[in-house]
Amino acid sequence: MKTVLDCIDSGARYLEKRGIEDARRNMQWLVAKELGCSRVELYTQFDRPLREVELTPLRTYLKRRGEGEPLQHLLGTVEFHGHKFHCDPRALIPRPETEELVSAILERSFPRPSRLLDVGTGSGVLGLSLAKALGEDCEEAVLSDLSTEALTLACENAQLLELSPIFLESDLLAEVDGAFQLIAANLPYVSESERASLSVEVSHDPPTALFAGPDGLDLIRRFVPEAGQHLSPGGLLAMEIGFDQGPQVVALVKEAGLEEVQLVKDLAENPRFVFARAPAST
Repeated sequence: MKTVLDCIDSGARYLEKRGIEDARRNMQWLVAKELGCSRVELYTQFDRPLREVELTPLRTYLKRRGEGEPLQHLLGTVEFHGHKFHCDPRALIPRPETEELVSAILERSFPRPSRLLDVGTGSGVLGLSLAKALGEDCEEAVLSDLSTEALTLACENAQLLELSPIFLESDLLAEVDGAFQLIAANLPYVSESERASLSVEVSHDPPTALFAGPDGLDLIRRFVPEAGQHLSPGGLLAMEIGFDQGPQVVALVKEAGLEEVQLVKDLAENPRFVFARAPAST
């Protein structure tokens, strides 16, 4: 019979031939999912024989992964900022850069306790992670998105984190009321011209969560002026953007009358985040 180690070895070779990066780790995650254990716990089970009832679904997972279906969709979950979230085709797969954005926001000052708004929330990982980290300093969290399906996924993730935010179906801030001390957004920013060059894995994300016009800035151009009108005095605006969009977005933010505008690099040294603050009350 095939052992756990045999299965990992052969599956990793299969994935490598199909151009899957980090093939061995991918295979370990798939085996761990089927066996109901952590990836680390596999190391104590390498000699364990696998039954056909376990091998059959693994073959299906392996084929789907080899065809480019994202690992996160196959696992059904993703780790993000120390928490586990549901992950499926209803919303964008969370990226490491967005996890960096959460940490960067929490390092900054803004009025607390805070009303928090996450615009274009998708699976909810950005807003929910912030609300969880802020704890009692989060007076209210509002998660908005145009997609009903994405909001349903975000609601499931809120239950995982034992949070009770307000969910709002809204085209950007059209249905949003009141002022917030913190507004965060990871809006679609990929240009239509990049559509053909994206990887097979990215094609599994909802197109509406990726593309935003010819230069990727259609939504950001609409969002920034509206966001400025919903920030309380001294409130913080935090955004994730495309690596080549910094100068344009910074100009938009300044035109909206916001202050202390910063363009911040991610860990890969790409200018990825924009921070700005509403003028303090006089």
